[in-house]
Amino acid sequence: MAESARQPQEPQNPEELYRYLLDRVTNMETRNLELREQLRQIESDKRYIETQKIRYEREVRKLKSEIEQLRSPPLVIGTITDVIEGNRVIVRSSAGPRFMVRSSMCIDPDKLKPGVRCTLNQQSLAVIDILPESYDAQIYGMEVVETPDECYSDIGGLDPQINEIREAVELPLKRPELFEKIGIEPPKGVLLFGPPGTGKTLLARAVAHETNAYFLRVVGSELVQKYIGEGARLVRELFDLAKKKSPTIIFIDEIDAVGASRTEATTSGDREVQRTLMQLLAGMDGFERRGDVKIIGATNRIDILDRALLRPGRFDRIIEIPLPDVEGRLAILRVHTRGMNLDGGVGLKEIAHLTEGKNGSDLKAICMEAGMFAIRGEHEAVTRQDFLDAIEKIGLDFDGHKYISNYGAMFA
Repeated sequence: MAESARQPQEPQNPEELYRYLLDRVTNMETRNLELREQLRQIESDKRYIETQKIRYEREVRKLKSEIEQLRSPPLVIGTITDVIEGNRVIVRSSAGPRFMVRSSMCIDPDKLKPGVRCTLNQQSLAVIDILPESYDAQIYGMEVVETPDECYSDIGGLDPQINEIREAVELPLKRPELFEKIGIEPPKGVLLFGPPGTGKTLLARAVAHETNAYFLRVVGSELVQKYIGEGARLVRELFDLAKKKSPTIIFIDEIDAVGASRTEATTSGDREVQRTLMQLLAGMDGFERRGDVKIIGATNRIDILDRALLRPGRFDRIIEIPLPDVEGRLAILRVHTRGMNLDGGVGLKEIAHLTEGKNGSDLKAICMEAGMFAIRGEHEAVTRQDFLDAIEKIGLDFDGHKYISNYGAMFA
């Protein structure tokens, strides 16, 4: 009786049979839909896994390729010395000896030129690739990346000198057709000479600001190197980079450090400086035209420069930057005081007459000291007495007792 109770009761009439079959069909359709959805999900997961498998296989191949490249022997750096017919060239390896080898078929034959750096296979020494030109790191350190803020309006009392340097440097770069129309070649270089603090470097910075040329700044002492030939190589690479980046302005500050008169050399250091000077002379007026490369030199000692450096063709214009006169000092004072809060009793003409023999740097220092005296006295503006105290403090020379006695008085 218990077994008969657990068994479902069979339909007793056709209506119950119909309901029973309908429920069974509905349940089977629902189960069928669930199984189809599971199948679609499984197929989607399968496609995703296959995609991931392909991606991982690609990554594995890439890593294996990198491992093979790391395990492969390094290439030898060489220099092409001569080009023979076909794809055969003569190269000089980094070790020194020369070999006649073949070049890769992937290399453009026009790029195979004497003097070009290349990479060589270690075993066959075949030319694998052509390397770009390389320059010393010091050359890139000479590049002026950011344009200086100084402009011609920041320079006072040097209007004739500004006109001359604009005609010699700026005008040929901006309007070369004027020189072609007249039928003359523009000046190749400008030499600025004069006492210290008169504005030679400031003038070069203004030229760098006003022109859109590539600007390279180098101090003469940087061209003097320790080992034989290093200074000459540095000069050669400097001019090569300037030609490549033309129009270019090369500013050589303190050129007397490398351009002093050549005498009988007694030490190896003197001979190396003379070698560097000869390379500089060859770069300034060599066998090949240097194109739109202008040179600006600056020195305080033009009397010790070599005569070969001063001849036309190297420095076509020699511009003197003298100590400013009264009008020049007045113009410099106006430049340095245009941002200062001056009292009504300050007369710049009077200050210009009281600063006889002072250069632009001294006048800038006087304006700064006058402002410091105004701060010390808690003035709302810089007064005439502040300028008089500043003139007294900044002596004509720095070995006077007045300067030493006033040193530190500001914060006493």
